[in-house]
Amino acid sequence: MLTKWNRTIAIVMAALLLMLPMAEGKARASSGGAGETAEAVAVKMAETLIGEYGVSGVQYAIRDEGKIVLSDGLGLNEAGGKEPVSRDAMFGLASISKMYVTAAAMMLVDAGKVNIDRPLTAYIPDFKMADERYKQITPRMLMNHSAGLYGSHYKNGILFDDNDTENYDMLLENLRSEKLKSSPGEYSVYANDGFQLLQLLVERVSGMPYSDFVKQKISAPLGLTSTKTPLDEFNRNRLFPGRIPGLSDKLPAESTNMIGTGGLYSTAEELTLFAEVLMGNRPGLLSEASASAMQQPEYRRGIWVKDERNIFGYGLGWDSVDLAPFGDYGIRAVTKGGDTLIYHSALIALPDHDVSIALLSSGGSSLYNTAAATQILLAYLKVKGDIPAIQPDLTFMPPVQKAMPDSMRAYTGLYGTAGSTLRIKVGSGKVVLPGMLGGIIPGQTFVYTGEGEFTSKDGRTVISFDEQMNGQTYVRVKSVLEFPGLGQSVIAYYEWQKLRKNPLPHSVAKAWKKRNGKTYYAVDEKINSLFYLSPAVLMKTISFDKQGGYANGARIIGKNQAVNAVEIPVMNGRDVTDFSFFAEGGAEYLQADGRIYIGESAVKPISERAASVVTIPASGHALWFKIGEGAAGRAMKVDVPRNGGFAVYDANGMPVNISAATRTNTAVLPENGLIVFGGRAGDVLKVTLEMEKDKKS
Repeated sequence: MLTKWNRTIAIVMAALLLMLPMAEGKARASSGGAGETAEAVAVKMAETLIGEYGVSGVQYAIRDEGKIVLSDGLGLNEAGGKEPVSRDAMFGLASISKMYVTAAAMMLVDAGKVNIDRPLTAYIPDFKMADERYKQITPRMLMNHSAGLYGSHYKNGILFDDNDTENYDMLLENLRSEKLKSSPGEYSVYANDGFQLLQLLVERVSGMPYSDFVKQKISAPLGLTSTKTPLDEFNRNRLFPGRIPGLSDKLPAESTNMIGTGGLYSTAEELTLFAEVLMGNRPGLLSEASASAMQQPEYRRGIWVKDERNIFGYGLGWDSVDLAPFGDYGIRAVTKGGDTLIYHSALIALPDHDVSIALLSSGGSSLYNTAAATQILLAYLKVKGDIPAIQPDLTFMPPVQKAMPDSMRAYTGLYGTAGSTLRIKVGSGKVVLPGMLGGIIPGQTFVYTGEGEFTSKDGRTVISFDEQMNGQTYVRVKSVLEFPGLGQSVIAYYEWQKLRKNPLPHSVAKAWKKRNGKTYYAVDEKINSLFYLSPAVLMKTISFDKQGGYANGARIIGKNQAVNAVEIPVMNGRDVTDFSFFAEGGAEYLQADGRIYIGESAVKPISERAASVVTIPASGHALWFKIGEGAAGRAMKVDVPRNGGFAVYDANGMPVNISAATRTNTAVLPENGLIVFGGRAGDVLKVTLEMEKDKKS
């Protein structure tokens, strides 16, 4: 089960606070077959999510013409048994929170206080960046992800039972030293920071804290009693708990303190009630004109993959304003979803039919939630008579290889994506590519099938090389993904960007060669951060490409600096960063994505003495240690101060114990593992190891 958790969390982190909607026009007949009611399909979807997709609890509701017509849920209890989930249980909405802050901004438009095409600096005068183009950014560009921001600052943004606002408070300072990866409005690529800025705009223009705005301008008029932010006072026991097999039966409450980006809690029923606002049915709160403006195809304003059928198709706030398969039935659908570390969400609304469905979960992924919600909604529409039948799955044939024009060989070269580079060779009618989407699309050989396209052996995935109007060449991927028991999903996006050679002086290449393969560990993440559940997020291993002059997809410009080189629209250009190294106290540090990381050479073995102490330095930085042979296999006990804690990982990076999650202070130390201790400056953590002779006995 730990293996399943690790796989799931990897998928979530790859698309954190992002959703992957349901597929190209063909619903899965086996999931929502002829004659099945929405209730029956919903039960089947909930069973599948829990049994096969790492979900511990799911809650769903359909609202039709303002009335709830379906509401239920299913979850696992502490003993692992299945039981109903109360309709009053609260879940994190993750990135569906973006719809609330977008609606809040549009309410200010209705009030004549905001023009979404004016410069953002008109509303936030102290917003500045190290790139003069920032002055061109408008509120519209924040809402449709086209501002050109690097993406996301996650540092200390998601914490266990802690509503510390440091992440939001530091936003303007973090952005002040950053550049843009593209000209504002050039293309859309998911950017969480844009919605933190939108939250700040709402606060500055309205003159009230954002949590109060939600309470007074949205929750109170709608009668919402379960829609809260981490800064609100409410009974946290109402939150459906997160559970991680092998670590804890019940995790402490998750606080996503990037509130405008992903911090709201609610229930499925209340989310569908808010959907009435988004569909334009509550003009007293949000005008029909503003609701309609949010549903327009904003993604067509800039560079985009040519495919219209896609999981992405941004409106203002919405992830897609023409979600398939509903268009195949002549139905317009809009959707938004999201992921934090624990919670996952999906909302689908049919504005012309006044129908919406919300599906919330603990565990899993919004990718799965949206697929399941689509099946339930299709079954409901069929029973109502709004659609005649549910269409069958798409089927595929193995590709037939054709002769490749020699001109295609020109696409051979170095390519980059957010965090890595890759050499692609185009020759003999074949292209070999590694796995994509976290391995959902496996690594394989693609064969040339004509029209500039290469096709996978199962016929599901097609790649091509697109030369875009911004002068960049991209590897375009189009694939129909299969999720057993849930359906299919089509995705079209750019995976890699062709990079120009960046020759390095010998001294610069030498400096970077020393770092190649070395890992750097985050030291300024609070020890109660949920990111310790997935430690790979808090580690950066340097991959130096001497021939190309790049490291981790960034262009090297000096011995200690590299700048983002990736300008990929749609998906794989999100969350990029620059790299800056510096030395202090005999250790090398890396500054990237708003965090500070320490080099592995400064990570020493944990003391093998029976009793030792770890003191948090004046900087407040966390301290990382290796688990040497002498400490491996011994039981460790830590006297943890109030704000302190630790995390222990095995050699594969799997968590053995995270004290903030389990609220226990012991662990058996795994061979070749890692330990990180954290707390406030000056905190002393007393460490006790069982005696070596006790271990052997």
